[in-house]
Amino acid sequence: MTSTHDHQREAGAEFMPKFDAAGLLSAVVVDAVSKDVLMVAFMDAEALAATRETGFAHFHSRSRGKLWKKGESSGNVLKVERIRVDCDQDALVLECTAAGPACHTGATSCFYRILEDGALQHVKT
Repeated sequence: MTSTHDHQREAGAEFMPKFDAAGLLSAVVVDAVSKDVLMVAFMDAEALAATRETGFAHFHSRSRGKLWKKGESSGNVLKVERIRVDCDQDALVLECTAAGPACHTGATSCFYRILEDGALQHVKT
């Protein structure tokens, strides 16, 4: 049975982000043009607000326990072109234009390997 609140969240026009018990929601970052997945991170209310206010992706660093602007030290910022919201508003897709590699390893995407025959293989580009 769906509550009125759930129905509003799933079918209404109001943005009602649904954070988990830790105050986070998942954010999948994709290239705005190619739609390739670049990275996955978490956002809290502060990161979501900073992203919406500045137009650049901000996340919650679980390891540091604080707000983190992607690219704040490397310059590899992510300009947010569009935010897609899933059906129950507990996950986002950020369509972004990247100023450089999205991965801290220097790879364009954090998803540079595939699981093949039980072992990790680098994606052939």
